[in-house]
Amino acid sequence: MTITNVCQVGVNLGGWLSQYRLFDHEHFRTFITRTDIEQIAGWGMDHVRLPIDYPVLEDDARPGEYKEEGFAYIDRCLAWCKTAGLSVILDLHQAPGYKFDALDRVALFSDQKLQTRFVNLWQAIAQRYQGEGNGLYFELLNEIVLPTSAPWNALVAQVVSGIRAVDPRHVIVLGGNHYNAPDQLQELQRPADENILYTFHYYAPIVFTHQKAPWVAATLEYNTTVDYPGECPGLEGFLARHPEHNGWLQSAVGVRLDRAVLAAALQPALDFAQATGETVYCGEFGVIDRAPRTARLNWHRDFISLLREHQVGRACWSYKQMDFGLVDGHSRVIDPELVKLVSAP
Repeated sequence: MTITNVCQVGVNLGGWLSQYRLFDHEHFRTFITRTDIEQIAGWGMDHVRLPIDYPVLEDDARPGEYKEEGFAYIDRCLAWCKTAGLSVILDLHQAPGYKFDALDRVALFSDQKLQTRFVNLWQAIAQRYQGEGNGLYFELLNEIVLPTSAPWNALVAQVVSGIRAVDPRHVIVLGGNHYNAPDQLQELQRPADENILYTFHYYAPIVFTHQKAPWVAATLEYNTTVDYPGECPGLEGFLARHPEHNGWLQSAVGVRLDRAVLAAALQPALDFAQATGETVYCGEFGVIDRAPRTARLNWHRDFISLLREHQVGRACWSYKQMDFGLVDGHSRVIDPELVKLVSAP
């Protein structure tokens, strides 16, 4: 079903209540403040995506005992956003037994006790916020990474049913396998629910958007500046010396990275929307700050033009720091032209 009130232009609040260096209440109180939310609204954006790691709300040692101080951070953000006229996508970025960037932690998909905790946590969230207006969305879990989509599909059925038992109306945001890849939307078993928004993430091509990223072994070892538009210098020789990285990097050998390449990687999400009549949304996209400035701007200009052409809502990654940030540690804009690009209606 086409959702008409979908968010159009937003930004992620990564690094605040999720992917923090330490569980530190001083960090939670100061990393994002009302002034940050007002700045985002001042750019002309209409929403934020708020990633949250479950330890903010629940300890492993005391499952089912939810932390009022953790919910208070969400309450505060919702109040700031409501005053500023911003919607909020509440994204569970890490769940009991699952962390997208630690692939040995996938117990959630085989342990019924963890699944019950996951459903119960979402019911607690939905119960607390059922009275919020239509500007609040529930995103079930960030970036599933599994050999097949079957375990995720089974868990989705449980959690959607759990949420709907206490909140029948807020939009639920659902993404597919392989880090929310556009071509994995088709593998989802779509719930029989009219208020589902289907999300994907977009960082294609990784060799450009994650160049020299410390957490991506292949691009770190390649250690080469990649321009956009342009080709990948010396990539064929690098892969000859490092055949262990031959998989996804091989597709970039001799290829000119340009708007046509971006369009081809986006197409599966558009095909899914066309075939199903569902609404799709890009919940993350961006280019690491190690990329050349002009190339970074060129990529954003091309990709955002594609989303606008197909009327796909979006939230860039990320507002503050996190290697992709629009602002520095003091919330000062790093590149006004980049902010202007990602805020364009």
